[in-house]
Amino acid sequence: MSERNSVEGKASRKTFRIRLDEMANILREEILSGKRAVGEFLPSELDLTKQFHLSNKSVRKALDILVEEGLIEKIPKVGNRVASSTQDKKTVVRFGYHPSTNEETGLAAMISEFHEKYPHIRVQPVEIPATNFRNSVKEYVDADLLDVFTINQGSFREFIENSNVNLLEPCQPNPGVYPFLSQAFTHEGELLVQPFSFSPVILCYNKEHFEDRGLSEPYSGWTWDDLLEHAGKLAVENERFGFYFHLLSNNRWPLFPLQSGMSFERNGQGNYEVYGSRLADSLEMCRKIIYMPDVFPTMLSASNADAEELFLNGKVSMIMTTYFGLNELKGATFDYDIAPLPYLYEARTLLVVIGLAVSRKSKVKEAARQLVNFLQSHSSQSMMRQNTLSIPADKNAVEWRGEESLYRPSRYNMFREIVPTYRLLNDLSLDSKQLGIVLREAKLYWSKLQNIQATCRNIEEALNEEQA
Repeated sequence: MSERNSVEGKASRKTFRIRLDEMANILREEILSGKRAVGEFLPSELDLTKQFHLSNKSVRKALDILVEEGLIEKIPKVGNRVASSTQDKKTVVRFGYHPSTNEETGLAAMISEFHEKYPHIRVQPVEIPATNFRNSVKEYVDADLLDVFTINQGSFREFIENSNVNLLEPCQPNPGVYPFLSQAFTHEGELLVQPFSFSPVILCYNKEHFEDRGLSEPYSGWTWDDLLEHAGKLAVENERFGFYFHLLSNNRWPLFPLQSGMSFERNGQGNYEVYGSRLADSLEMCRKIIYMPDVFPTMLSASNADAEELFLNGKVSMIMTTYFGLNELKGATFDYDIAPLPYLYEARTLLVVIGLAVSRKSKVKEAARQLVNFLQSHSSQSMMRQNTLSIPADKNAVEWRGEESLYRPSRYNMFREIVPTYRLLNDLSLDSKQLGIVLREAKLYWSKLQNIQATCRNIEEALNEEQA
């Protein structure tokens, strides 16, 4: 098949899917509104093909959706009849997500709106533990306990690496979503997760601390040395530190290797080389930051949330965070703002993407898709924009202008200007296991239990052995 025919074929299939959904939506609305009474027969399949310009096969597929939702029943050799007690027949969709996702995106309010619009579908929340996420989801899906679940780009990588993509139902790209978000959830040319919300990793700072010290605020030209210089001046003994972030997070420490401008790739002899490269410089910069006197707290933190809590309590002047993390600062009693991260060799930052996946094993796929489509809709995404500090995946929802209901940094829209700096963990050319190898050796170096030469040698040997 020629490329043109292939493209036209995909466009044609997409058009039929839109018409199929339109038919199901119209009939569903007519039934739920009472326009079509209980016991009434729908038009014949032949009439429906003419009305909605669909094939017999597509019409039957749309009718099957309504049967699955309990709105109609098929009477053999007679037709399709509006089912009795449709209000009492609810399709249950099990929706798995982290507890923090509700605070970050306003999910509860969206689900409440969904229940009002689709009273025949009931969303049942399922809490997914943050640790061992992939195995937990696999167990839940295999036990038929999940129909839809949130997933970030890092976990999506693990699904691919462990051959678990067969758990994810393929979906059609949403033209209203930023294209780079869909790319984060695409595998072998197929979109497997719908983008929901996203954030680059950014710098957040206390404006009052800067003003008190007579310092200029951060801007896009800052290097890490500039940050450390300012952090030293902002720190106050027994009162506050200058800068902090949760070093061991997979959405934090990989930033430094990414900013080296290099990736972990084999040389002409098929081996990895780290020592003497910019990658080694990036590990050294991490160690330089965490051992700056009175600048960086040497305590071990359990999560990224520790940084937001310290910042909220005025115990640190600058933190590395995300737009998701800004939601933890709603109770701030001081002015704060955001800026792009400082850079090492290249201006780069990590992109964190939250998506919505439909289980391929779900017995209520159409209702699950209905939920995902609603959460991706302009109305839901606008709710996220208005009521949280997270960034919606929908481009038009981000453009909402109106009276703000909460404090929003003056540079909130900065994320649009720094899109060229966005990178994913994939850009390091390491899988999750290899990333763990690098972190294991880096921790020994950062703890001053080995020097940079030994650290790089151990990383090279371990990666070469793993590759072999």
